[in-house]
Amino acid sequence: MSTANKGKLIIFSAPSGAGKTTLVKYIMSAMDDLAFSVSAASRKKRPGETDGKDYYFMTVDEFKQKIRNGEFIEWEEVYKDHFYGTLRSEVERIRNSGKHVVFDVDVKGGLNIKKIYGDDALAIFIKPPSIETLKQRLIQRGTDDRKEIETRIAKAERELSYAGQFDVIIVNDDLEKAKREAYKVVKDFLNK
Repeated sequence: MSTANKGKLIIFSAPSGAGKTTLVKYIMSAMDDLAFSVSAASRKKRPGETDGKDYYFMTVDEFKQKIRNGEFIEWEEVYKDHFYGTLRSEVERIRNSGKHVVFDVDVKGGLNIKKIYGDDALAIFIKPPSIETLKQRLIQRGTDDRKEIETRIAKAERELSYAGQFDVIIVNDDLEKAKREAYKVVKDFLNK
């Protein structure tokens, strides 16, 4: 298959709690020809998550072996022994099927994918209206304890400094508005 027929890449990155996963789910339901790139993770499954759908869950040792084998396009140790990464085989499988690949990845991962794929990729940064709003969302989500929330907030403050390196920044202060914006930028990119 020629590169021209290969699917494009749409990268959504954001600090934890900015609403990126909600926007990704919306885009996936609103458009055809999209396939979600399931990331690999070395963390434990959360209630309601499915292996191969939410993440490819693996042990820290399995993850490290795949790193050594060069099987990841990008990976990061987000917190101690909490690895996340994008398997090269997953991306190529989707692109070769003619579908466009949608990513829900952390900020560094998103920039790494953009660097590799260049103009074939659209990198979208989802920005929370403020750090205080982000903190409230993380508390309401109820999946992390106070210490984890503080760690995520500190990381979010660092990640916000990378926003300018993305192709598009969408501020998620009004979910319906953010959905419309995301839909438009993705549609325009795919029609280019």
